Amino acid sequence: MTLISNMIIPILVLIIIIHGFIKRIDLYDEFVKGAKSSFPMITTMFPCLLGMILGVNIFTKSGVLDWFFSFLKPIFSYWKIPFEILPMIVMRPISGSSTLAILNGLFKKYGPDSLIGTIASVIQGSTDTTFYVLTLYFGSIGIKKIRYSLYVGLFADIVGIVSAIIITSMLL
Repeated sequence: MTLISNMIIPILVLIIIIHGFIKRIDLYDEFVKGAKSSFPMITTMFPCLLGMILGVNIFTKSGVLDWFFSFLKPIFSYWKIPFEILPMIVMRPISGSSTLAILNGLFKKYGPDSLIGTIASVIQGSTDTTFYVLTLYFGSIGIKKIRYSLYVGLFADIVGIVSAIIITSMLL
């Protein structure tokens, strides 16, 4: 299986080269033309992406999360929800890569088959990076009125999180 996964991209590149050779397409010129046409898109998306990265770093390094977590710990204890998944719940709408790191840490500490690992996995699969999507994609095409999209995205995230906790707790 590892051999197959390591060979997929080189095989795809080889198929593209063979196809271009058969169709008599100058692949290098087409590649350069495509790279040149991507620069306007990059210059449009870069400020939005930079702003999002800066915002996530400020949010995570400021200590706001620790304060927020200490406020929510009694609520989680009362409802018998594993407190260890709270960082994932908070960060999931903001950053996909940070929640993957959190998920990996939960797997290492509790195991993927534990209640915490299973709930975290279901949350990862049933929610989206709402703020990231709104900031990057909406910002790059100039949409300013995102209020209803934000409401729907966060509502869907909440439904995914609550469903993950309830269904996983019932099944395990």
